Amino acid sequence: MPLLQVEKMTHFFGGLRAVHDFNLTIEPGEIKGLIGPNGAGKTTIFNLITGIHTPTEGQVRLEDQNLLGLMPHQVASRGLGRTFQNLLLWRHMNVLEHVKMAHYSQLTYGLFGAFFGTGKRHREEAAVEAHSLELMEMFDVAQFADQLVTSLPYGAQRRVEMARAMATRPKILFLDEPTAGMTPEELEQMIAIIRQVHADFGVAIFLIEHRLKFVMELCERIQTLVFGEVIAEGTPDEIQNNPQVIEAYLGKEDVT
Repeated sequence: MPLLQVEKMTHFFGGLRAVHDFNLTIEPGEIKGLIGPNGAGKTTIFNLITGIHTPTEGQVRLEDQNLLGLMPHQVASRGLGRTFQNLLLWRHMNVLEHVKMAHYSQLTYGLFGAFFGTGKRHREEAAVEAHSLELMEMFDVAQFADQLVTSLPYGAQRRVEMARAMATRPKILFLDEPTAGMTPEELEQMIAIIRQVHADFGVAIFLIEHRLKFVMELCERIQTLVFGEVIAEGTPDEIQNNPQVIEAYLGKEDVT
């Protein structure tokens, strides 16, 4: 059974069809990419799968659990973590607080433990801080632990968002343009980080990215989306040599 299966997903915004008959299968540990021109519907697909919108038609199942109708935090608690195209970070919180906050749906000490400061609460809070610091080391943001996240360079803010997503202990990590706005050096660092996350945690990854070299280097299989419909799916080599893809997208950028 696939880890994630999306079948015949279609969505309308009013009278506009944004996504048509979208199908997706992600196996445990797989890295899959979704590419396409601006406005193709890529982020809409992420939002439909992760509970921000509910598809007009279709099915979304994670390990045979139906995700349709669930709120985003419920989808996340079942094992689907994500980042966003536009950074969604809290201006008043420091880096450590951001990563710790993502753990709180996993805590079990309850109101009694919170009010009375039980031993269980102290143990769980200590474990949360230790795991947060471990993730911050992995994403090279531990040195910023006490700084407000908005004071960080843009690339570091992106890495904080990824550390926060991994704090939910996802089975699949959705990355929406994780290298947007990054320098070439930051791009190479992000490739190394994603490979480390994949190797260390065995998490499956589904990503949207405009930098095609990044997609071709990381992904095992790639879908190409145009006007809400998949026009091609295959390995990086197959996608680079597909005439429809070249006409729609790849011809606009050097992917070698």
